[in-house]
Amino acid sequence: MDTDLKLLNTVGVGDLVLLDPLTEDTLLQNLEERFRHNEIYTYIGNVVISVNPYQPLPIYSEETVEQYKNCNFFAVKPHIYAIADDAYHSLRDQDKDQCVLITGESGAGKTEASKLVMSYVAAVCGKGEQVNQVKEQLLQSNPVLEAFGNAKTIRNDNSSRFGKYMDIEFDFKGDPLGGVISNYLLEKSRVVHHVKSERNFHIFYQLLSGGSDQLLKQLKLERDCSRYDYLNREASSLQGVDDAANFRAVQDAMKAIGFSSAEVTAVLEVTAVVLKLGNVQLSEQFQASGAESCGIQDEQGLREICQLIQLDETVLEHALCSRTVEAHQEKVVTALRVSQGYYARDALAKNIYNRLFNWLVNRINESIKVSTNERKKVMGVLDIYGFEIFQNNSFEQFIINYCNEKLQQIFIELTLKEEQEEYIREGIEWTHIEYFNNAIICDLIENNQNGILAMLDEECLRPGVVTDDTFLEKLNQVCATHQHFESRMSKCSRFLNDTSLPHSCFRIQHYAGKVMYQVEGFVDKNNDLLYRDLSQAMWKASHPLIKSLFPEGNPAKINLKRPPTAGSQFKSSVATLMRNLQTKNPNYIRCIKPNDKKAAHVFAEALVRHQVRYLGLLENVRVRRAGYAFRQPYGPCLERYKMLCKQTWPHWKGHARAGVEVLLNDLEIPEEEYSFGRSKIFIRNPRTLFKLEDLRKQRLEDLATLIQKIYRGWKCRTQFLLMKKSQIVITAWYRRYAQRKKYLRTKGSAVVVQSYIRGWKARKLLRELKHQKRCREAVTTIAAYWHGAQARRELRQLKEAARNKLA
Repeated sequence: MDTDLKLLNTVGVGDLVLLDPLTEDTLLQNLEERFRHNEIYTYIGNVVISVNPYQPLPIYSEETVEQYKNCNFFAVKPHIYAIADDAYHSLRDQDKDQCVLITGESGAGKTEASKLVMSYVAAVCGKGEQVNQVKEQLLQSNPVLEAFGNAKTIRNDNSSRFGKYMDIEFDFKGDPLGGVISNYLLEKSRVVHHVKSERNFHIFYQLLSGGSDQLLKQLKLERDCSRYDYLNREASSLQGVDDAANFRAVQDAMKAIGFSSAEVTAVLEVTAVVLKLGNVQLSEQFQASGAESCGIQDEQGLREICQLIQLDETVLEHALCSRTVEAHQEKVVTALRVSQGYYARDALAKNIYNRLFNWLVNRINESIKVSTNERKKVMGVLDIYGFEIFQNNSFEQFIINYCNEKLQQIFIELTLKEEQEEYIREGIEWTHIEYFNNAIICDLIENNQNGILAMLDEECLRPGVVTDDTFLEKLNQVCATHQHFESRMSKCSRFLNDTSLPHSCFRIQHYAGKVMYQVEGFVDKNNDLLYRDLSQAMWKASHPLIKSLFPEGNPAKINLKRPPTAGSQFKSSVATLMRNLQTKNPNYIRCIKPNDKKAAHVFAEALVRHQVRYLGLLENVRVRRAGYAFRQPYGPCLERYKMLCKQTWPHWKGHARAGVEVLLNDLEIPEEEYSFGRSKIFIRNPRTLFKLEDLRKQRLEDLATLIQKIYRGWKCRTQFLLMKKSQIVITAWYRRYAQRKKYLRTKGSAVVVQSYIRGWKARKLLRELKHQKRCREAVTTIAAYWHGAQARRELRQLKEAARNKLA
């Protein structure tokens, strides 16, 4: 088949399921060979392995998008676009909600992978002014969140310091309607402290590099990064990164999302306030009683901050240098020592930035939320911080690695454990494949009774003196016997002489390796408390954004209830995320970091081998090779493919399983390619599924042609009948017109003839009357003459007679 050729006619083997022989060494050799030739994507069935190339590659062009559009997963070379296309079409055509899970170590390329998935989906879905606007807003959310939530770390120049999960919602046609972004635990401690050679969040450097002189003057900032304590006062530039251009991109992105100019200005003002808080210096003072207190050393910096947020200087100074304690309905104001004042200053800066980031996420959600109530299809894209092992690991790394343990657990449950259990449940013959299940590590961290997070919360909430050391003592008592927990102070004698494990640390054997955590700061970071004086001071500010970030500062809404700890909030968020992911069909992208130097063309075999082991890639390949690539209940399977067989189309009246048997036999699919479970059909080879899909696609085209033919025939007949009816009407009207015209012509002729005849008759009558008149006149004249003649004759006779008498 062409599919086989596409996978085999590449550098190495494109799908590790086809690798022969299958060992850890051959798997690594195949990955390295492909990496050397810039083939960074490899399959394990429908799981994509992505090796970070640490260089731009020409494999993401518009032509490449067209190449992978509507393709079969294995019909083209391995690519991240293939899994994006498969997820999108499964969502659109099979009505299955999808999620794309991108996992790997910090620096393995997860953020770039998530952007590639989103850009591909945006490129292949529908067009139109409204659709394009939605796509633009979804894509433009990335630069904004990256600027405020990403930073340079030792291992990654663009490391996500927060977790992001985006649900993209589509209509029935597959056009995007909007989305919802969920964020998890921003590493806000980075605002006030980060190790040398790392950077604070990108936005600070972008603002100072790309802001105009007028803007910086308005924000009361100077362009030199070294003037700000929170930026470590060291070189701020990043090789290959143009902070000024990125700042302009962030401004354009905020405008595209729908931020007003006033909102953009307010966000930058709050950012400037955070930056300037780091320069507020405190001096040691003493009260009249001799008690130590602190005061503001440089009033100018405090004044500029208060001008930005429109707050009275004395209010902020009082909040930074003192603390109000309520006890037995009495308020006691206690002066803070210098160290406590700096703690309050840093806590305020961290809280302002963290709340600003949450406000940004909520503001973006307002712009991209779906306004319709129609049924939606959902594709989730998870881009969350990778597993981290630093020289100094604290509470943030503990939480991050706990999240990665949960993601590894869901991968195990859905790809290894659940798959093997399903074979047994369905009665499919199966040889069990061993794998490491990290549920025991997750239980060590999250168990409600004796988990590390539960112990940390219990220590934070109990009365009395609570320190990081008391927390470690509690862990040593409760977790000492756990096989994945190590501490020199525990009851376990194995680690008493382990000099690599300091007394103030504990070590957890994670799925990705052992990580040693310094217990210092665990209690404070988990408490995540902000003095009420500070929140009330922020609420008194006239700056609308700052005021909205601290609603608890309103004296009318004072809540004495202790807020939930950072650990419990994150645990609850992760549990919600896991439930959300389990309701969707997962698509996996496993990112691998080839080296720790962020260098192109460098493949560190030991590092990659370690990642291959803890990701369980070899076990995943074995399960895929031994198992079945596709399974589906008989009913939906028959409903999807029944048009391929005359006996099952259009309606099958028997049991669904019998219909599927008839269907597969009619298609002459070899029996070794499938097995019948109790409730599902199992197809071994993906190519068999693709064959079914190709046949279905061809059959749908034939049916579409038939429907088109019938429709066109009906349309032509309807048009013909309409034309015929119209012709009859036109003919009738024409005939009426012609007959009327003929009648009028005939009538006119008749009238003319009648007039001529009548004229002739009249003239004839006139002639006769004239003749009669002339005759009468002639008779009268003759008679007159005759009578005259007779009278004259008689007169002559009388005269003669008279003469005769006389004579």
